[in-house]
Amino acid sequence: MKDQKISKRVKELRKQNGLTQELLAENSGLSLRTIQRVENNETVPRGDSLKRLARALETTPDEIIDWQVTEDKGYLTLMCLSAMGFLFFPILGVIIPLIFWILKKDKLKKVNELGKSIMNFEITWCIIFFSCFILMFFGFFSGLTTLSPGSILLFYIPLIILYFYNFAVILINSIRIYKEQKSRFVPAFRIFK
Repeated sequence: MKDQKISKRVKELRKQNGLTQELLAENSGLSLRTIQRVENNETVPRGDSLKRLARALETTPDEIIDWQVTEDKGYLTLMCLSAMGFLFFPILGVIIPLIFWILKKDKLKKVNELGKSIMNFEITWCIIFFSCFILMFFGFFSGLTTLSPGSILLFYIPLIILYFYNFAVILINSIRIYKEQKSRFVPAFRIFK
């Protein structure tokens, strides 16, 4: 079983680096047939072959051998909850989950898919939030609205609604992820596909 993971890992690393089997063979100094046999799980790279592959794939031999995709719903839930950073500053709702996503996107199942969903939703939310803020800000200074207590309250209501909506979407999806149900982040521009 571990050998299958090695063949899968070599193939995934090759694709991530944008290499064909021929280019990997050329960069590693191994034959094309050897690369094909490794990726088809017909042989396991050892010693010098493993070092050459690792060098050509810009990684370490340990990363190739010990790599495994596991499932960790706790990490997925924490990654989703990390989007709550928007409560402190809107952009933190993008940055913190982005860090979680980058750290484990190739090591844990469903992290890549969830990361894209969170990023698409949070970036969309930030665009809407800052657009509302800018429109309201210019509304005050263009003389369309006076600075009465009622108009100031009207200024904050859409922003408060946006904050509550983001909070609810993150909380509901965190619970869904913890219960191993499919998450739904809407609305979301498909920035990451």
